[in-house]
Amino acid sequence: MLRLTILMWILAGTVLAGCLVTVVVTVPSLYDAGMKYIPIAGVGGYLLAIPLAWILARKILEATRPVA
Repeated sequence: MLRLTILMWILAGTVLAGCLVTVVVTVPSLYDAGMKYIPIAGVGGYLLAIPLAWILARKILEATRPVA
């Protein structure tokens, strides 16, 4: 499960970090302090993706578990 979780974390983290950085760049009030908020948004996206990846990996393993 750990391998699948790490793989899902890499994918989900990239997506979430990209979404949050896009929000920072497109909102004018956040864009003014972009050099401060862009790294925070990137790291925040990767940290938010950890529990999401764990949940997704668990659901994938449950859905693909053979029925005994």
